[in-house]
Amino acid sequence: MQPSAEVEVLLASATEPAIERQRLLLTWIEQRQRVSVPEITARFAISPATARRDLEALAAEGKVRRVHGGAIAVRRAPPEPPVLQRALEQADEKKRIAAVAAALVADGETIFLSSGTTVMEVAHLLRERRHLTVFTNSLLVVNELAGAPGIEVILLGGVVRASESSLVGTLALRSLAELRALKVIFGIRAIDLEQGLTNNSLEESLLDREILRIGSEIIIVADHTKLGRVSTVFVAPLDVIDVLVTDAAAPAEIVQSLRDKGIDVRIA
Repeated sequence: MQPSAEVEVLLASATEPAIERQRLLLTWIEQRQRVSVPEITARFAISPATARRDLEALAAEGKVRRVHGGAIAVRRAPPEPPVLQRALEQADEKKRIAAVAAALVADGETIFLSSGTTVMEVAHLLRERRHLTVFTNSLLVVNELAGAPGIEVILLGGVVRASESSLVGTLALRSLAELRALKVIFGIRAIDLEQGLTNNSLEESLLDREILRIGSEIIIVADHTKLGRVSTVFVAPLDVIDVLVTDAAAPAEIVQSLRDKGIDVRIA
């Protein structure tokens, strides 16, 4: 007869090394979303000190977030669909976010517009600006701004990443080394209070890091589904953000925590 889940936990706690117990603990936290140290000690038959050590180990690996008296699960960003499919997701929120972000750009400035559907919406709203210089690695941005009489568009070289309609790779990185922008308007896959900005493509993320370095002011545009989540590749810490533009459905506690860190959060 197979042991029950409760028996399996107790057996693992008693006989398996810490790494196996932590694996079971992580699964349990992901199921419950939030657990306390007393709940862990009762379920796994371990001391409070051992429970706290296990939580610290999981938190150090970015698998859970420590909170007072316990831990909560880290929400993982789902796999990123192709860019044109994403254009249909949170479409109204993206348009409102884009309007707020576009209002931060003045005629005569030099800016960088990253890839992504929200940034594409920003580009659409900038078509009537005058004496604007726009650097970008996004083919979608180029399409939006093509023919706009008051805008000079400079496209990075590189390899086309078809799913994102963007340019990446060594040529793009070399191009960035020569550029400086007053403002960078930047889309991101996931924002977490502890893990910072993360994306799901290593090649894109390598370029993203360099994009964030060339701007005097970094403006992140991200709808509420991006907040409180972690993707697979680290891009940058939260302290690179000057302004975050998000929508009204953004979790209030995350918005307040970001403001407490000195980030200017605008709600569209």
